[in-house]
Amino acid sequence: MSIAENSDIENWIAKETPEAAIEPELPIIDPHHHLWDLRKNNQMGFRQEVYLCEEISNDIQDSGHNVVQTVFAQCGAFYRADGPEEMKCIGETEFVNGIAAMSRSGLYGSTRLCTGIFSTADLRLGSGVEAVLEAHLQASSNFRGIRSAFPSDLNDTFLEGFSLLEKYDLSYDNWSPDFSRLPRLADLANKCPGVTVIVNHLGGRIDPEASEEEIAAWQRAIDSVAACSNTVMKLGGAQMRVGDWEPAYHMHIADSPWSSDRFLDTLFSRYQYAIEAFGPERCMFESNFPVDKDCVSYGTLWNLFKKMANKLGLSDSEKRAVFSGTAAKAYRLEAPQ
Repeated sequence: MSIAENSDIENWIAKETPEAAIEPELPIIDPHHHLWDLRKNNQMGFRQEVYLCEEISNDIQDSGHNVVQTVFAQCGAFYRADGPEEMKCIGETEFVNGIAAMSRSGLYGSTRLCTGIFSTADLRLGSGVEAVLEAHLQASSNFRGIRSAFPSDLNDTFLEGFSLLEKYDLSYDNWSPDFSRLPRLADLANKCPGVTVIVNHLGGRIDPEASEEEIAAWQRAIDSVAACSNTVMKLGGAQMRVGDWEPAYHMHIADSPWSSDRFLDTLFSRYQYAIEAFGPERCMFESNFPVDKDCVSYGTLWNLFKKMANKLGLSDSEKRAVFSGTAAKAYRLEAPQ
């Protein structure tokens, strides 16, 4: 069913030159996508205002890629309107748990959506955050971790809350458009080696027109966090706008979506550096949909990732890692055979 509020982005995506899926049998766990209905409040200005079970299922099925599972990524969706402030985020997990149940019916295709869920919790509460984590776990057996910011001083109260993630076997996702914060994230990872720290979106805003000096600074930041054995990198999010900044391939600028080959020529070096820094066994490709849909279709995006893996000469086992294995390990999911 077409939704009027999505018409602009769907019409723009329809201008794309269709690409057949490369290696369509390769199992994929998409470890990072959002779900929302922004018709009541779209402060961020995302062009895909409605992205729920039907919309993501259609994108997956139309792509031709073998996406077997997905992981929902925190985005502030459907927080509770009432109750204690720190507990309002539980509404997001409750909402996504319902989407997972819809998916398990099989009515939306064979992909099992949201087998993993990460939402948020305020770790600055210290030991007080334990009740929030327990509420998330009670809301869904698929709950796997949180995404939140961290204080620069890594104070004791925050670290007390952070340490509870290890107690409950939960992961910690983090993203900031400012990659200069990655060394501090590395300090956090080193302080709590029992927590898996998942770096989102190549560690920060990726500008294809960045200066050599800025790229070198990003590389140093990547190296700092890659040196921590408990960190994992999500390879994606380079195909999106950040705040008011928009890349040349955004739908506001490009007349039609770019091909996977054009993206490959433009972005390969950044992905290559991250993969070589972390190693394939600690990397996972991510869609970051529908945010990245402002710039690329789901099918073309996964073609891009497969072309990157092939250009890097990854072995079969390394490809299994970056497309499903690392995600399964990081989020404690059943790995595809």
